[in-house]
This record gives sequence, C-alpha cells and structure tokens, in this order.
Amino acid sequence: MFRTLRSLIFVAFGFTTGMLYAILSLLLFWTPRDFLWGLVVSWCRLTLWAGSFFCGLRVVAEGYENLPKTASVLMIKHSSALETYGHVPFFPKTTWVVKREVLWIPFFGWALKLIFRPIAINRGSGTQAVKQVISEGKQKLAEGTWVSIFPEGTRMPPGETRTSGVSGAALAREAGVMIVPVAHNAVDFWQRRELTKRPGTVRLCIGPPIDPSTQSPKETNLLVQAWIESKMLEISRAYQEKVGGD
Repeated sequence: MFRTLRSLIFVAFGFTTGMLYAILSLLLFWTPRDFLWGLVVSWCRLTLWAGSFFCGLRVVAEGYENLPKTASVLMIKHSSALETYGHVPFFPKTTWVVKREVLWIPFFGWALKLIFRPIAINRGSGTQAVKQVISEGKQKLAEGTWVSIFPEGTRMPPGETRTSGVSGAALAREAGVMIVPVAHNAVDFWQRRELTKRPGTVRLCIGPPIDPSTQSPKETNLLVQAWIESKMLEISRAYQEKVGGD
C-alpha cells in the first residue's frame, strides 16, 4: 500500500512538472533551440531523480563505448513509459518518430512539436509513412540530430516482441548511418498499465552499432531484434521468468 502511494506521488509529480515545463517552453518559444533542449533534458533528469526518490528506481547506462561519433538511429526496446524519457539525458540531442496524434495533446504535445520537431507519422498510411521517416529523418541526421525509434510501436509485455516496421532500418540505410540497439530491464520494475513501481536499478544497455548497408531493412531489423531480445533475456528477471514459465 505504501509503495502504491509513493508511486502515485511520483506519477503526479511527473505529470505536474511535465506540464509546467511544457508551458514554460511554449512561453519561451523565441529562445534558442539549444536552450529549449536544455529544458527537456533538465525535466527528464528531474523525473529520473523523482523515480529514484519516491520509488527507489535508479537508471544507469552501460556501453557508451558503442556510441558512434556521428548522429545515428537509436532503436530502443519499448516495455514501459520510463525509457521514453529516461534515455534522453544519456544520449546526444535526439528526436523521435511518433504517431501524429501525440502532437495534438494540449501543452505537452505542443511543446514536443516545438522542441523535438519529431517525425510525426500517420501509422495507417503504410508506405507513405516509411517515405516520410526516410525524408525527414535524413534531414535530422544531416543536422546532427539523432533519431530515436521504438521499433515495436507499442509497449510489450515481458518476454514478448513483435515484427518491427522497416522505416528505421530503411532510414539508416538511405542516410548511410549506423543503428544503435538499446535494451533495458525497466519491465522488471514498471510494466505496461501498472501503477505500482518497484525499487531497483534499470540497466540501459547500449549495444554495438549495426551497419544497415550490408543487408535489406528487414534483415537489419532481425539483427537488431536478435541483439535486443538476447540482451533482455540476459538482464531482465521478468524475461527469465517468462521463458522459464513457458
């Protein structure tokens, strides 16, 4: 019961401060983008601190030596809400591929559009969405902005994955950049549609970069997925229990 209460306080804290930061960013729309990006990073760090303070949920990053020197495509395992903001302070300036409806959310979505300038797609448009990711993503990468993609498209339960869309791999191939796979064990402490957060250390594991130029986008996705799922099985207790139960 006490853990649930602390989790509620954490959620309320994150929502309230997120809205305040969003409104502040909108009011400061005229300031340099680097300043606005600094606001985003500061909110993400504040929320990570709050997760640690209220819920005992720490986040550490491993594998910095695997990061390329130039802007690349990040493919991140999606299993909770934590990785959506939790990865931001650990990487260079990034933008996201998101469904366009996210930008319609009052204040939060508006600030997201202002600062991240994300690649906002219509998921139902199929090939057109892939072309949009490639076109806008190449421009972002050329500007030095990394592109973060959650290839599964939705949060996955422990031990589960799904076929990834080809847009991220196709973008990396067309832009001539590397793909960096990222696995983490946030699912051990914060699962989909779960209110109570359990204490522990989330390991954000950065994998060796994958060259998308030597195989098709579909084959590249399989390589990325294989590394992520293998790493998840290594670091995630929930994954291990799922596999053992099966």
